[in-house]
Amino acid sequence: MKISKIFCHWFYISFILFYSGTVFPNELFKSKGAVVTSNVLATAAGEKILAEGGNAYDAATTISAMLSVVEPFASGLGGGAFWLIYDAKSKKYKMLDARETAPLQSHKNMYLDENEKIIKNSSTLGPLSAGIPGIPAVLSYVNDTYGSKKLSTLLTPAYKAAINGFPVNERYVKGANYKKEWLKKYKETEAIFLDKGEVPKKGWILKQTDLAKTIKKIMKDGHKSFYTGSFAKKMVESIQNNGGIWSEEDLNRYKVIERETVRSTYKGISIIAPGLPSSGGLVLSNALNILAGYELDEFSSTTKKHLIIEALRRAYYERAIKMGDPDFMDESLEFLLTPSFAAKQRESININYATDNQTLEFANPPYQGQGNDTTHFAVIDKFGNRVAVTQSINFWFGSSFVPKGTGILLNNEMDDFSIKPGTENSYGLIGYDANAVEPGKRMLSSMTPTFLESDRGFVILGTPGGSRIISMILLAALEWIDGGDAKSMVSLPRFHHQYHPDYVLYEEEAFIPSEINELESMGHIFKKSKRQFGNMQIIMWDHENNKIEIASDPRGKEKSREEVY
Repeated sequence: MKISKIFCHWFYISFILFYSGTVFPNELFKSKGAVVTSNVLATAAGEKILAEGGNAYDAATTISAMLSVVEPFASGLGGGAFWLIYDAKSKKYKMLDARETAPLQSHKNMYLDENEKIIKNSSTLGPLSAGIPGIPAVLSYVNDTYGSKKLSTLLTPAYKAAINGFPVNERYVKGANYKKEWLKKYKETEAIFLDKGEVPKKGWILKQTDLAKTIKKIMKDGHKSFYTGSFAKKMVESIQNNGGIWSEEDLNRYKVIERETVRSTYKGISIIAPGLPSSGGLVLSNALNILAGYELDEFSSTTKKHLIIEALRRAYYERAIKMGDPDFMDESLEFLLTPSFAAKQRESININYATDNQTLEFANPPYQGQGNDTTHFAVIDKFGNRVAVTQSINFWFGSSFVPKGTGILLNNEMDDFSIKPGTENSYGLIGYDANAVEPGKRMLSSMTPTFLESDRGFVILGTPGGSRIISMILLAALEWIDGGDAKSMVSLPRFHHQYHPDYVLYEEEAFIPSEINELESMGHIFKKSKRQFGNMQIIMWDHENNKIEIASDPRGKEKSREEVY
């Protein structure tokens, strides 16, 4: 049976199970709930858990593990994640920080040569580029704290997909083509992810026997089997033999941290997003606070986009110079959420001209120090619990390194640190000492799972896209505030500015030629993206029209999902 037929079959069943009858706001949670992911197999696994009586946390655990198997190019047990949750029982929002940590032998200049020049690929390829993973720990943590089913039950779909195999999709083939030479660098990696040394064709069955064994251990003994004992020792030995610096202590010490969310409002809309070490909540809220001083609807489309660019420029500037792991910072950044600070930033915006980056305060301090290869999913259950998760191994196929006998493809998230003062990382971001490499530190991230709430209803959203994630969330939020629906939010043409480099990166349809001409005359510099960016996933509960909307980004290579109930 072809995969398209399988999709149609489970989709029909899930429609009957999940959404029979009209869904009204006060009856929403009489349904089984809703799931949206970037992968058909992960969606089906999550929906099955809900249909069998599991809660949103159960379904999210299953989905996270499943994506770790069926999207190895984007995330996995060798990576990290941020979970944003709303617990209906306690009526509280929480952020679960499962970001990777720097090994204890890390140091500020570890990726520089004796002349303080960056060693090519040192922070992106191989085990030296890998932080200590958080996903195995968060699966166990969520299950112990919020789950209703056994962890072994929830991880079974991932185990079966790993041991039995599954047909790879176009995104897998694209990523493997892009990273072919890196995948061939390590025999263990090549043997798993390539077909006799070549990029497989769509439909090739990927089996991950060692990964299945690892999942089986976690099913039986929980995350401790990953972070301690013989497995941890085996993993560390392989990493050290290939130039890495992990130790068993690094793994033993890893913990998931519950943190406060970032809360802000814009035009009567509540925005709930993760706090540091995700920069998303602060940058998103700061940009919206700047824009709150304008009536955007009263301006032309060109001026409106100019103001959005200028707000992003200033918010990303604050990201660059001030943000990092909050456990390594002395300064509170709560002021970034205040209207008074936004008003000061707004004073420097000229409605007719682009800002010269050099004029921003501290733009040139005496000392400067500082992902599509990610996935996002969302779940809501019949009890009203909500989960939004963004998880990653950073680049396509992460570090390209698999410790022998584990099946675990390691991340290359160490590149998200500021590896040299004032120098771009692979996403063009620069930073300062707040995000410099330190032992045990969590690197700054742009992953931004987000909730939007108003009298109209709520939205659960997120996207991959590296440094562009926050601007994509911002544009989607503005679209919803203007009356857009889930489909229009995921389909919206995108543009982005991150302070440095000083240009507007844009998708072809984001601007018409006259807008570009006018904005260039104002001093903006444009660079058209070679490809569309993002793969946004949304669940929306629309009070006004009494319906749930689910939408998957049409930019995804899998068949996009646009459903209304």
